[in-house]
Amino acid sequence: MILHCVFCNFKDDVPARDRTAILHQLEQFCGTLDGVFGFEHGPNLDFEQKSPAYDAGFVIRFENVAALHAYAKHPDHVVLGTRLCSLCNGGADGLMVFDLQLP
Repeated sequence: MILHCVFCNFKDDVPARDRTAILHQLEQFCGTLDGVFGFEHGPNLDFEQKSPAYDAGFVIRFENVAALHAYAKHPDHVVLGTRLCSLCNGGADGLMVFDLQLP
């Protein structure tokens, strides 16, 4: 299983409704894909004060690397990813991505 973790540094002037909307759109899109076992998202609570720049994030559970690659190259992902980047400070640099291999 692959746990795809994405953390977002949204621009200050992006309204909360726009932040939530893009995350919901990504969630809906992921629900249409084979090999996706879950999508969760929420605000960064940053209890340890280690990541204050990142406002929110999401995780997607993929069956395997092939499912992650299918997601990454899907035309809908390209459109949604471009939109997400436009809402973040520095575009794609406003995202932190970790892909973890889980047993």
